[in-house]
Amino acid sequence: MFDTFSEMKFLLKQLVKRDLTSKYKDSVLGILWSFFNPLLIMLVFTAIFSMLFGRAIENYPVYFLSGRLIFDFYNNATKGAMRSLKSNAYILKKIYVPKYMFSISAICYEFVNFLISFVILFGVMLITGAQFHLTFIYAIFPIALLFILIFGVGLMLAVFNTYFSDIGYLYNVFTLVLMYSSALFYPMEIVPAQVQMIFTLNPVYSAISCFRECVLYGIAPTASSLYYLAAFSFTVFGVGILLFNIYDKKLSLEI
Repeated sequence: MFDTFSEMKFLLKQLVKRDLTSKYKDSVLGILWSFFNPLLIMLVFTAIFSMLFGRAIENYPVYFLSGRLIFDFYNNATKGAMRSLKSNAYILKKIYVPKYMFSISAICYEFVNFLISFVILFGVMLITGAQFHLTFIYAIFPIALLFILIFGVGLMLAVFNTYFSDIGYLYNVFTLVLMYSSALFYPMEIVPAQVQMIFTLNPVYSAISCFRECVLYGIAPTASSLYYLAAFSFTVFGVGILLFNIYDKKLSLEI
């Protein structure tokens, strides 16, 4: 039984370490792919879309990369949490482990990759001559709220994916739509005003917008943006925990 914080902490560290080593064990570059992946994607998108939006967007490479890092963290972490129970079924069937720990470890693993990607962001900012604003410290707020949102969504998806295998396919479509409605590579100003109102309801866009304001524009996020993101995130977080607790004992029979 894992009934102390130290035991939970140790288990979480081991699970995250396992995920890091298993992902890159057969790769020549190994963990360096955590650096190259966002950099290569940024170069491709910058080459394609900077000609269209470069004049309308200040420092397009940083604009795109800052949004992409936030979206990739949400996308990869929620999908990792969604698959966490099924991918660890062999462990859950042999020994007692709190099931939610696998979802948390999947999210923490992607958070480590997210933090590693900051090296690329800083490097691109230096190369493009972007200013480093003191408001960068405020970025911790949208990141923390996004983490809470991811945890709630991840728990719900882990339950749904246990019962319905099609959830994975449906969620891939959902995240594709979410990506295009998060203004990753285009300015929000090109979207019709009535559609902009719908886009602002997207919590991932809210996190991206707040993060960009801190990093690129030297502006602290508005209280209204953070309040909305906080309200949405904690609501989803509460629903995720409630749903997971309801189905916790039943999940072992379905995995």
